[in-house]
Amino acid sequence: MNRDEIIQKLSFSDEKSLAGLYGQAYRVKTETVGRTVYFRGLIEMSNVCVKNCYYCGIRKDNAGVTRFTLDSGEIIASALWAYEAGYGSVVLQSGERASEEFIRSVELVLAEIKSKTEGKLAVTLSLGEQTEETYGRWLAAGAARYLLRIETSNPALYARLHPKDHSFDTRLNCLKTLRKLGYQTGTGVMTGLPFQTVEDLANDIIFFRDMDIDMIGMGPYIPHAQTPLAAGAAPAMRPHSLEMGLKMIAVARLVLPDINIAATTALQALSPAGRELGLKAGANVIMPNITDTKYRAYYQLYDGKPCLDENAGMCRDCLEQRIKSLGEEIAYFNPGTPLHYTARLARNPQ
Repeated sequence: MNRDEIIQKLSFSDEKSLAGLYGQAYRVKTETVGRTVYFRGLIEMSNVCVKNCYYCGIRKDNAGVTRFTLDSGEIIASALWAYEAGYGSVVLQSGERASEEFIRSVELVLAEIKSKTEGKLAVTLSLGEQTEETYGRWLAAGAARYLLRIETSNPALYARLHPKDHSFDTRLNCLKTLRKLGYQTGTGVMTGLPFQTVEDLANDIIFFRDMDIDMIGMGPYIPHAQTPLAAGAAPAMRPHSLEMGLKMIAVARLVLPDINIAATTALQALSPAGRELGLKAGANVIMPNITDTKYRAYYQLYDGKPCLDENAGMCRDCLEQRIKSLGEEIAYFNPGTPLHYTARLARNPQ
């Protein structure tokens, strides 16, 4: 699709057109990546962050947050639970830090997970902007994937979402570095942001395509009351935000048929069936939260985060039943390497 066709599909609003769009995306998903869902166990390692993004609930200057950092034993225990439960991979996520102490702690955790699972549990990192040296160290220690959301591909809009010391070019260059080093590279955007246009969202999808991205994690913007962006913007229109999030998944699947696309938790925050709707719109990855429940209330990037009181086992059982009801299967003990990554390596061997 060209840009005008992408804009047209993202502008659909009537029930018939939306049903047609989701149906088309689901057919493409079925033909390329199949009706298979991959679990990525999400471990929220720490809510300590040096950044001050205007939309984020754990931003550095939010004094209302109770800060926490898991010790290595807690992180490894959660990863081993995921491995034994049949998850093919885990995501280690935290607020952004770049101290040598933090870098080394991640390195040691990666090495321990790799050793205890014989390298069979794929690890995705979502730890923000780092140097090429740091990314290289983590890759050598056992990471396979990295998720760094661009949030918006429009530099002017990016500047409205971040303080002046946050650089769009730095984030973009980090994505390029991750690809160069050989990571399975993921990014994503928020949909329904203040000041955002449908043209911005169309350009986001073109950005994913032109960056040759392997996986996407994107979801609706949901305000957090203790952030500058929420204070200065009108309340989100939740049905519209959910609809736009689903349209972005569907159009991304049509434009990039062989990538992995997550049905994010933010969709479920807007509708109890949000993640299932995401799967029906073309997503093929779900990231169940396996962080100890005593920490989850402290890691809220937005208000209304679901599943704060469900332990890892409850979450797994619930999702399993929901996914089976859609006629899809969960690929247990399968890391779910993106087909796009495999094809990209074949085109450009390291």
